[in-house]
Amino acid sequence: MSRRALLVALLLVVAGCGFRLRGTAEVPFQTLYLPNATTGIALDLKRNVQAGTNAKVVDDAAKADAVLQFTEDARLKEVLSLTGTGKVREFQLRYRVGFRVHDGKGNDFVPQSTIQLTRDVTFNDTEILAKEQEEQLLFRDMQTDMVQQILRRLAAAKRPKPAAQ
Repeated sequence: MSRRALLVALLLVVAGCGFRLRGTAEVPFQTLYLPNATTGIALDLKRNVQAGTNAKVVDDAAKADAVLQFTEDARLKEVLSLTGTGKVREFQLRYRVGFRVHDGKGNDFVPQSTIQLTRDVTFNDTEILAKEQEEQLLFRDMQTDMVQQILRRLAAAKRPKPAAQ
């Protein structure tokens, strides 16, 4: 089979399964202000909003149609189980982010919301450095998942109705 025929067959299979590229998400605002978007989840979210939505991120809240405000950002580590000798066997990593998206006038695009992700990690005290690196990688992966979930909530948001006077 020629390369061209193989490529056409592959495209037909992919098209038939419903696969399509993610593209850009439509959000109900043109500009978004993210305070302190210089590190962590705020910086990741800023990059993803600029690359994956129809909105622009601005540096001044007064020029923004919407303001995304983080109310909580917590990374927790909890012991799940112990060995018979009292040493830690498993941890649970939790990443919780609270946020709200509003128009600056008291109307919410996305009301106060909290998203929590968890991962279970086995622990072996003979591999301490490797387990610390694994923990850092898992938190980084959880942050990427968190950004994608926030983007989906932004895409599902509706323009707030002005308050009746």
